[in-house]
Amino acid sequence: MKKIIILYSVLLISALGYSQKTIYQSDSFETLSSNHKTVAIIPFEARLELKNKELTDEQLEKLQEKEGYEVQNALETYFLKMHQRKDYRIEFQDIQNTNALLSKANIDLMNLDIYTTQDLCEILNVDAIISGDLTLNALISEGVSTDFDFMSFISGTSDYGRIAIKLSDGATGKLLWKYEKVITRKSGKNTYDIIEAMMRKSTRKFPYDK
Repeated sequence: MKKIIILYSVLLISALGYSQKTIYQSDSFETLSSNHKTVAIIPFEARLELKNKELTDEQLEKLQEKEGYEVQNALETYFLKMHQRKDYRIEFQDIQNTNALLSKANIDLMNLDIYTTQDLCEILNVDAIISGDLTLNALISEGVSTDFDFMSFISGTSDYGRIAIKLSDGATGKLLWKYEKVITRKSGKNTYDIIEAMMRKSTRKFPYDK
């Protein structure tokens, strides 16, 4: 009986793990991206659902901005590190330049959603954009617990949120690639760990690999 329970638990965890991530790649990726040379990573839109924290709207807004910029930074770090190993066929625009150009155009996380992909690519002078959003119930940039708690896992409270990473074509605005994943205690202890783990474990390689 004990072996059956253990086996069931392992199968349940495996099934949940599989269902917690979704990867999409457009059938038109090769055609639409054939002339891509530069890709920009823009700040992510973050929504915080923090419990037991008394925050003003201004404080919440600043924390959400911090999480969004932290993911942007972590993705740049990951891609630059992988670029040395895999030799992507495109270059990534320095995020300091990206953010400076956005600032000059009076674009920030509060009004980012009113601009189309084509608008942003023209402003940034790039061929494609990596963007995304995340919903969090913990400040992953400040570090989170990675200790396994079986009861929390069963009840669903072990999850810290969900993240979606999107790659969009600048000429057409079409979605080329998307990766969604639930952030759990197994994902990592901070933003950089989480981004590296989720990208490394992607069942399909990042499409700009040579």
